[in-house]
Amino acid sequence: MKLLIIGGTGTLGRQVVRHALDQNYEVCCLVRSLNRGSFLKEWGAELVKGDLCEPETIVPALEGIDAVIDAATTRITDSLSVKAVDWEGKVNLIQAVKNAGIDRYIFFSILNAQKHPEVPLMEIKHCTELFLAESGLNYTTLRLGGFMQGLIAQYAIPILDNQVVWITGESTPIAYMNTQDIAKFAIRALEVPETEKQTFPVVGTRAWEASEIMSLCERLSGENARISRVSLTVLRLMRRVTRFFQWGQNTADRLTFAEVFASGNAFDAEMKDVYQTFGIAKEEITTLEEYMDEYFTRIMKKLKEIDYEKNRNKKKKKKPTKPYRNQF
Repeated sequence: MKLLIIGGTGTLGRQVVRHALDQNYEVCCLVRSLNRGSFLKEWGAELVKGDLCEPETIVPALEGIDAVIDAATTRITDSLSVKAVDWEGKVNLIQAVKNAGIDRYIFFSILNAQKHPEVPLMEIKHCTELFLAESGLNYTTLRLGGFMQGLIAQYAIPILDNQVVWITGESTPIAYMNTQDIAKFAIRALEVPETEKQTFPVVGTRAWEASEIMSLCERLSGENARISRVSLTVLRLMRRVTRFFQWGQNTADRLTFAEVFASGNAFDAEMKDVYQTFGIAKEEITTLEEYMDEYFTRIMKKLKEIDYEKNRNKKKKKKPTKPYRNQF
C-alpha cells in the first residue's frame, strides 16, 4: 500500500512517516519545501512539492496513492492563516482525493472541538470533520489532546535553565500523548475495517495538571521550578492586541486556543473501547512518567559529559611547565 502523508515535517507528521516506513508501507510526502523535508527522504520517503492552498499541485501527488493521512495544520509562525490552510486547504485536498478515486483517508482533529466554536482552529477542525463525513470517503477521524513533545519546551527546559515557567488560568488536566503512539493508531486504522467511517478519541493514559507535571520535572531534574501565573484577563488582552496586526493573526488564534486549555475543563476521554477496536494494548502506550524520565536521563547524561569535557580541557591548560634550567 502506498500512502500520501500531508504535514510530514511537523511534530506529529514525522512520527507518522517514521512508523509507516517501519511497517513497510511505501510513503510519499507532500511538502511545501523540498529542503525542509530532506530528512524524510533520507528515511526512505518520496517527496512531492506541493501546497494545499494551490489545488493544482495536489493532483500529481495523488497518482498511484492508496490512502491519505492528513497531519497538516497551520504553524503559529506561518504567513498563511488558519482558515487558508486548515479549512480551504483541507477542502481542496478532500475534493482532490475523492476525484482521484482514493477511498481511504485518515484525519487528525482536536478533542472536544465541537464544544468550542469560539476558537478558530477548533471550529475549523469540527467543520472539516463534518465535511469529510459528508464527502463519501472512507475516513477515520482521530481526535487528539496534547502532545508530550510540547512539554519539553513548556516545562523541562525552563526548569533546567532556571527560567520562569508560565501558567495561565486554572490548571486544566490534559491527557498528553506521545506522538509516536498516535502514529501507531493512525497506521493501525488502515488495517482495521472497524475503524472505517468512524471517529475516535486518541489520548494519553491519564490527565495531568500543570502542577503535577512541574513536580515530576522537579523530581527528575533535581531543580526547583520558578512559576509565574498569567490571568485569563491578560491572555485575552494579548489576543485582542495581536489581532490588530496581520503578522499576529495566527498568534491571536492560538491564544484563543490557550484560553480553552486554561479553563479548568479536563481534556480527557475514555479509551477502553478504542484500545479494543484498534487492537492496541494500554500497556503499549507511553506514560508521561516514562517519557519525562527518558528525556531527563538523556539530558542529564549529556550535561555530565559536557561538564566532564570542560573540566578535562581546564586540566590540560593547567599543565605544569618544565622548570627552567640555566644552560650557562
